[in-house]
Amino acid sequence: IDHQQAMAERASLSEHLAGSQSELPAKTMKDSEIEVHLPLGTQPSLREKYLNYHNTVRFGRILEDLDSLAVLICYSHTWNKELDRSPLSIVTALVDKIDMRKNIIYPDCDIKFTGHVTWVGKSSIEAKMHMTQFHDGAYSPVLDATFVMVARDPENKRAAFVNPLKLQGPEEEKIFQQGEINKKRRVDLSTASLLKVAPTAEERTIVHSLFLNTLDTKTVSFRSRILPPNSMWMEDAKMKGLEICHPQERNIFNRIFGGFLMRKAYELGWANACAFAGSRPILVAVDDILFQKPVEIGSLLLLSSQVCYTEGEHIQVRVHTEVLDPLTRQHSTTNVFHFTFLVEKAVPAVVPQSYGESMLYLDGKRHFNETMKSQ
Repeated sequence: IDHQQAMAERASLSEHLAGSQSELPAKTMKDSEIEVHLPLGTQPSLREKYLNYHNTVRFGRILEDLDSLAVLICYSHTWNKELDRSPLSIVTALVDKIDMRKNIIYPDCDIKFTGHVTWVGKSSIEAKMHMTQFHDGAYSPVLDATFVMVARDPENKRAAFVNPLKLQGPEEEKIFQQGEINKKRRVDLSTASLLKVAPTAEERTIVHSLFLNTLDTKTVSFRSRILPPNSMWMEDAKMKGLEICHPQERNIFNRIFGGFLMRKAYELGWANACAFAGSRPILVAVDDILFQKPVEIGSLLLLSSQVCYTEGEHIQVRVHTEVLDPLTRQHSTTNVFHFTFLVEKAVPAVVPQSYGESMLYLDGKRHFNETMKSQ
């Protein structure tokens, strides 16, 4: 089979891996600078793949392109002219954030992606990308994205060293510092995660008042709960999906392509927000997508989406994906996605019933607040 043969060929590349980072030549940010054009305006034949029912561009497709571009940027950074093929497997570790600068992506105007490496660790690389679109005679910003990629050995079994980054001038030092700040912020958020640490005093008060709002004053019982007006139980604000992972969606290391997973999660999250609000949501931001585990070909991918927080006209959606091995019936989480959407009218509040749902609610609120800071 093609994909099995490809893996066998990749294994032989291991001998070209560096034993330490110091063996590798330092590269500059310029070395990985890339500009890619998506000629939706000048090549109408391309539009079919990118068009949605409302005659705008499918954002899920853009996620796939960003993922591919981030990989390409990292391969440019680690390129070794002595070798025909790179011994590195570069995979998406996480999407730090994607901030939308514009609500509409036109289906008949050319798109330009630019990006380069902005920070480097021993085996991880941060790449920043910008997407602009030609409209009314000029290119204007559509989104900014920050991805973190990791380099692994040819069989994707262990970490591999990447070229260090040589900074040229104060501007680049500032960009690199931002990469350090991003890394620290991720560590801090992970340390304070509600899966590890109890909520703050302020958050506990929020949860308690949500609980009090649902008590039936007539019975004064903790058991009978009543939904407050203009609200929906979190239990009723869910949507589920299933994908069978076919070889067509694989990357060069025989795993399912990260961009495909992002597109599927985004589409489910969008549908969830749409059904919840009863109107078309607009994406505001994608935040903190963590790729915890690769998804193998042939897996059953279960996706579950939950509206976990709302404020005014904003909807915060969390999509959790897990792989089910049908033979062992083992479930394992592969990704968690966070999306912030905006709709035209105020939306109902979502109300948690269980402690677990309350934690999802608080986590959604944290992500929403984090996103709003950068808007």
